[in-house]
Parts: sequence; C-alpha cells; structure tokens
Amino acid sequence: MAANQARVDRIEALVRSVPDFPKPGIVFRDITPLMADPVGLGETIDELVDQIPRPVDVVAGVDSRGFLFGAPIAVRLGIGFVPIRKPGKLPAPVYEESFDLEYGSSSLSIHQDALEPGQRVLLIDDLLATGGTLGAAARLVLREGAVLTHTETVLELKDLGGREHLAAQGVDSFSSLLAF
Repeated sequence: MAANQARVDRIEALVRSVPDFPKPGIVFRDITPLMADPVGLGETIDELVDQIPRPVDVVAGVDSRGFLFGAPIAVRLGIGFVPIRKPGKLPAPVYEESFDLEYGSSSLSIHQDALEPGQRVLLIDDLLATGGTLGAAARLVLREGAVLTHTETVLELKDLGGREHLAAQGVDSFSSLLAF
C-alpha cells in the first residue's frame, strides 16, 4: 500500500495554498483545482483506494466533500455508499452526534438503518484538521453497531492534533494522502 510518490507529488501540486484565508495567519488548502483536473482527481481516487486496508463492506462519506471522494471509491470497490449529513438533510429517522468547531459547534446525522451491525465501514472525508467532524462521524458509525475499519482523508493538517483526537476516540486505522 505504498503511495506512488510521483503521483502524490502531482496531486499535491494541484492543491492551492491561499494565505490569510479565512483570517490572517491561516494558510487555506484549496482542493478546487484538484477537483477541476480530471487526471488529478482520478489519481487521487486511485491513491486513496490503494491505501484502504481490506476487506470493507461499505463506504461512509462526510457531508459534503467526503461525498466527492467516497462515492467514486465505493463504485471502484463495488460496494455501497452511505452519506453522513449535516442536520435536517435526511428524511428518515436519524442518529445525531454533536461536535465542537474552532468557532462554535455543529452536528452530523446518519439514517438509523444506514448500516448493519458488524458491517465493515471505510470512513472518508476531504480533510482532517482538529478531528471534531471525523470524530462525530466515527461515533455515528459505531452507534449503528458497524465496525469502523479505516478512516481516510485527502488532506491532513498535522499541527491541529486531529489524529490524536481520533485515536483518543478509538480510531486506530487512519491514513491521509497529503499532510501539511
């Protein structure tokens, strides 16, 4: 599962660094150029798939950019995709988990029948920062009685402690394609 370094370098070159956004001192990592490049996007999906420990029964993606990577990964693996959504977006009964953000709080939801007990889940999002969002998503997967086999992101902001936050919640298998 070693990354193809030339491919990873091309992917990283498509991530735009925007200084002082959303506030002075922050360097925002913008994936929109990556998403706009069909070769780069395809290589990103390939690299993410290569990092997944098998077996996996279903992919769960976090609203909304986790959908952009999770759905194609699910198709590539020949398995289903489950959306983990922001509040008020799912029509059937849901479980909900709250989490803290840098400037407030939010929550995520999953349909109560989205996963089956024992189902092996790959959790996908675009970014790991502080770990609040992915931590809430992981709790939702576990609340369904499913097994969280691996958590994966495209980008990781290492200095924000997200990996440690996830580990404290029992997430013991994690990978990111790019770390800044």
